[in-house]
Amino acid sequence: MLTDTFGRTATDLRVSLTDRCNLRCAYCMPPEGLDWLPKPELLTDDEVVRLVALGVEELGITEVRYTGGEPLLRRGIAGIVARTAGLAPRPQVSLTTNGIGLDRLAGPLAEAGLDRVNVSLDTLDRDTFKRLAHRDRLDDVLKGLAAAAAAGLTPVKVNAVLMRGVNDHEAVPLLRYCLDHGYRLRFIEQMPLDAQHGWTRDNMITADEILALLGGEFDLTPERAEERGSAPAESFVIGGGPETVGVIGSVTRPFCGSCDRVRLTADGQIRNCLFATEESNLRDAMRDGASDGELADRWRKAVWAKRPGHGIDDPSFLQPARPMSAIGG
Repeated sequence: MLTDTFGRTATDLRVSLTDRCNLRCAYCMPPEGLDWLPKPELLTDDEVVRLVALGVEELGITEVRYTGGEPLLRRGIAGIVARTAGLAPRPQVSLTTNGIGLDRLAGPLAEAGLDRVNVSLDTLDRDTFKRLAHRDRLDDVLKGLAAAAAAGLTPVKVNAVLMRGVNDHEAVPLLRYCLDHGYRLRFIEQMPLDAQHGWTRDNMITADEILALLGGEFDLTPERAEERGSAPAESFVIGGGPETVGVIGSVTRPFCGSCDRVRLTADGQIRNCLFATEESNLRDAMRDGASDGELADRWRKAVWAKRPGHGIDDPSFLQPARPMSAIGG
């Protein structure tokens, strides 16, 4: 098992398939984009599946989430999903995407064995979308959401990041839209993972602020703490239910004590925390002929060294050198 010194066990593997993205969201990267990883440095499809299979079959991974960058840009994604869904024991297989291209890929991915999707949607206003993402693609995202629901990739979860003075007035409209369409909305506090290193607390809309915005229009009741488990989102029942809304307070309400996640970057590095400053290189060891047992030992050692928390409030906190697009969500 992938256990650390604080007794936490990693069962949720987030796998980045690419650092590339077709949007330029302000909280992630600059408008001009980034220097992408050279293709030879990326894991091949076979290498991705080998490491995922090792995690599932030998190390206790029960959920695999494919991320990016934008994972739908990976040409072999349907094949990777199918091979992952074919592992025994079968893990839950999910995908985090910006939704662009999902209208044509939702069906093939569902047939390949994908269980569900998380789609990023920060605004319902076209001009605001262009301001945030530097691309005019809102209609494509909405089509992708509809296609995911039609393909049975449910529950379709929507991730929204609110930014002060940009889209913070859309908390209520976003929730109403998701309720009307049967999507499950989760608001996420903006985290210090932008490539520009421009994150400040002043611009971040906190979990308390999000709940205050929603509370003016909706009757929210917290779900029992024992129902949350290791989930990053605090869930709130809307009215009499059964609909819920989630709030992920990564900064102001950290859930590090129950974290069960571990990350594999597109270039084969194991990260035991989203905010880790150290990585363990499985790619080079694998390409140098390491056995599955040797790779598993490296993986266990990486997770064993996990810190008790991300330390954002600590004066010594250093933002990771890699931005979110290179780490994987």
